[in-house]
Amino acid sequence: MRDLIIEKLYEFTKKPYQKFFKKGIPWNITPSQLIQYNQDSLGFHLGCFLLKYNFEMQPKLEDHDIIHVLTNTQVAVTDEIGMQYFLLGNGKRSMYLYMVITIGTLFYPFQMKYFIRNYKRGKMAHRIHDLDFLKMLTLPLTALRTTFNII
Repeated sequence: MRDLIIEKLYEFTKKPYQKFFKKGIPWNITPSQLIQYNQDSLGFHLGCFLLKYNFEMQPKLEDHDIIHVLTNTQVAVTDEIGMQYFLLGNGKRSMYLYMVITIGTLFYPFQMKYFIRNYKRGKMAHRIHDLDFLKMLTLPLTALRTTFNII
């Protein structure tokens, strides 16, 4: 039931967040195009991630899926919350992030060790939350993880 509530909150808030808070231009690239990149590239792995979960990239929210790939984060609700903890540790500050962390912590207090572990991972990593990932799609995923100390 908790997962369903959080998923519905996400669906309810996604469109206003895209429209009023996210800047930039949608990438207009499909998973099929991404898997044409070199097999070691960030773009290829992003395409595989999207196809694995039968996702399409959400306009202006492409970075979210990239963070999944870079941090090797799955898509369960607690994983999504953990990823927000990673981003908090990495220096990201946004109303949306605080909302997810607050609600997630209240709904899943028994996952605090997991959340704190992700926060610490974000602290140890070099700042990634505001990079221009579109320009990085051809770069090797392992090199990016190493360069930005994403463990």
